[in-house]
Amino acid sequence: MTSTHAQWGSRLGFILAATGSAVGLGNIWKFPYMTGVSGGSAFVITYLLCITLIGVPILVMEWLIGRRAQMNPIQAMEHVAVSERRSPAWKWLGVSGVLGAFLILSFYSVIGGWALDYLFLTGSGKFSDMTGKETGAVFEGFLANSGSLLLWHTVFMALTMGIVAMGVTSGLERASKIMMPALAVVLLILVANGIFATDSFGRTIEFLFTPNWSAVNGNVVLAALGHAFFTLSLGMGIMTAYGAYLGKDVNLLGAARTVVILDTTIALMAGMAIFPLVFSHGLEPSSGPGLIFVTLPIAFGNMPAGTLLGTLFFILLTFAALTSSMSLLEPVVALLEQKTPLGRKSATLIAGAVIWLLGVASLLSFNHWSDVQILGNSIFDFLDKLTSKFMLPLTGLGIIIFSGWFMNQESIRKELGLQGTGYQIWSIVSRFVAPLGVIAVFVSMLMG
Repeated sequence: MTSTHAQWGSRLGFILAATGSAVGLGNIWKFPYMTGVSGGSAFVITYLLCITLIGVPILVMEWLIGRRAQMNPIQAMEHVAVSERRSPAWKWLGVSGVLGAFLILSFYSVIGGWALDYLFLTGSGKFSDMTGKETGAVFEGFLANSGSLLLWHTVFMALTMGIVAMGVTSGLERASKIMMPALAVVLLILVANGIFATDSFGRTIEFLFTPNWSAVNGNVVLAALGHAFFTLSLGMGIMTAYGAYLGKDVNLLGAARTVVILDTTIALMAGMAIFPLVFSHGLEPSSGPGLIFVTLPIAFGNMPAGTLLGTLFFILLTFAALTSSMSLLEPVVALLEQKTPLGRKSATLIAGAVIWLLGVASLLSFNHWSDVQILGNSIFDFLDKLTSKFMLPLTGLGIIIFSGWFMNQESIRKELGLQGTGYQIWSIVSRFVAPLGVIAVFVSMLMG
């Protein structure tokens, strides 16, 4: 089996790439909204407990498995299993992860295309003086126009493929080093606008950070568990692939802590940027996806410098989408690169083209193929539910069970640099708390 020779050029590049994978479209609207309606800082504390007890152990073990094997996710799982004298059938966890990333990117690219389209619509002043009914009609018209959806889906996939084709250091790492700081700068500008140009920043701070423990119930805890699991790109083969490019000198626990802090900070900053606009214009903060494509354009179209701020916002959204999409493509490309004679560019072209084609089916489900149903769902919704409710939690559960119960715990202890009480805590969390937490998320999603 061929090992991966590419390496991250620096620890910072790796951290920014991993954080970029974690920071996606959901961070920009879903996490701030969940925080506001689910107890403010009480929810944030609950979320941080969940991500520490469940997300971090799985994240660390995906990195560790990838780093040990220096291979793509499927070969990495098989290699580590065999070296631990376990069945090579554990490679199917890698198969599930890579397939999950493949399927997710096909419809994620469609949404990324929406962000690109709205970047240009907002920049052209399209939403000036529009009402909510008018911005809603623009979005509905866009979804009904298969030609526009196809164009922007294609552009978004081409951008993603272009970055990944350049390789680990020249592509993934360099893009992350540019886009993540740029994303932070745009966020700071939008937060500053919320502070100085609206009268609703105080209300936003209260909305996001006032602790309301009475709002934290079983459903909220499960929501926090689910978001902690999915925001870190777990169960998709991404972090195993990224781990394959890591050197032995990187402290995995320290890196995981940094990624979690950056991911959460960016999500909360997004809330501090968005909700002053929402509140100052009397809009509804619980609009879900419509918050970005229907509600916010009203605010941008009816405020001073709204065209500029709106353009900056959709640049932010596009960067967040791209940093996630390139990480979704990487496990698929790594597999083709190592299992076939294909070079990096050819592997990216073939993988990207097949994913693009599946994405066409997803975008058509909003218009010409709206009557096509798979188990009662549109193609887009079916792919979303298949991956988020089944493939990712089961893959994550398998990885944490394998690492906690089938790998040599002494070698893990040494590799993580743990001893005494620290190792005892890690053992309890990785072998009992994290698996039970993932099972709880999976069962709740099935019941939901």
